[in-house]
Amino acid sequence: MSPIWCEGNRFTLLPEASRFLPAMLEAIHHAQHYVLVELYLMESGRLADRVSEALVQAVSRGVTVCLLLDGFGSMGLSSQDRRRLVNAGIQLRFFNPLGFHSLARNLSRDHRKIVVVDGELAFTGGFGAVDEFLDAWYEIAVRVEGRVVADWEGLFRRLWRSRLTRPDKSQAHSQPLPVQRKPPYLADGVRGRVMSARGYRYQAIRHSLHQRVGQATQQLWLCTPYFVPTFPLRRRLVRAARRGVDVRLLLPGAQHDHPGVRYAGQRFYQAMLKAGVRIYEFQPTFIHAKFVLADEWVSIGSCNFDHWNLHWNLEANQEVEDPGLAQQVRELFEGHFAASEEVDAAAWAARPWKQRAKEWVYGLLDALVTRLK
Repeated sequence: MSPIWCEGNRFTLLPEASRFLPAMLEAIHHAQHYVLVELYLMESGRLADRVSEALVQAVSRGVTVCLLLDGFGSMGLSSQDRRRLVNAGIQLRFFNPLGFHSLARNLSRDHRKIVVVDGELAFTGGFGAVDEFLDAWYEIAVRVEGRVVADWEGLFRRLWRSRLTRPDKSQAHSQPLPVQRKPPYLADGVRGRVMSARGYRYQAIRHSLHQRVGQATQQLWLCTPYFVPTFPLRRRLVRAARRGVDVRLLLPGAQHDHPGVRYAGQRFYQAMLKAGVRIYEFQPTFIHAKFVLADEWVSIGSCNFDHWNLHWNLEANQEVEDPGLAQQVRELFEGHFAASEEVDAAAWAARPWKQRAKEWVYGLLDALVTRLK
């Protein structure tokens, strides 16, 4: 799919699970034709039960439901829960189940988050069907309406038919995907495009971000839960700060699901701070969201913009050019900055040797893992 900007779209920012989960479940409840869901994480628990129940009820109304899960990210979904989905009539497939083949193939994961309802409405973000999104992780999503929904659906359909996608073992036979419906053009809509990545072979998301970092004139604010950026991205952030752009990073604080990744990323703090980049560590909870603001351009989706994601994973982000949405995202950032601790450059330069040792050790491990092919 060629990433093309299209007009006639509407985007609704949905910060926090208390907003985007009810919105998605309500959309599934009102589905009349089909529901397509693609997730990286789905594990047995309260949230998976809620999502499953909504999908089962949709099938009972005659709606076609197709659920595509990553073969690794869904390993926590019990066989009982899988049978429940299949027995209800849900078409269930898994992308790239782990197997006795090359390490590189096992490392390739579907990290995208896509929900499409009736070809008219889509959701994306960094969410999954795991209980952490109810209790411990902060996440955001965006509701998409208009012509660009067809591009989200196109991503789903291509992966559903991929040779790396396998049906659930208990599924006796698979049904064809429903005929794709054309989304409406919204006369009062705005510009948007779907930007995707397919591992190191196709990194349109990375190239788009690099372009926007280079073009930013006022603000460049980036939120990511796993700050282990590539050298080209670090260089561009530093250059933007040095030319006077307000460059800020919103990153997790001590509450982190992978503390080692945090330490590995912290080894880049000093160079960033020295160049004038401001770094904020979010305090209330683990922030799992991935979104970027560059002047009036916004990107929200699954991509963490770290070298691991960009090298191995399937990713997808919604890009929007709209002053209204940009202002909403700006206000969201500002609220999160207020709930964060800003890293002081002088204090960081004088950090204790134990902190430096952790950065060195986990930085070394990160460098070794990065070289895996």
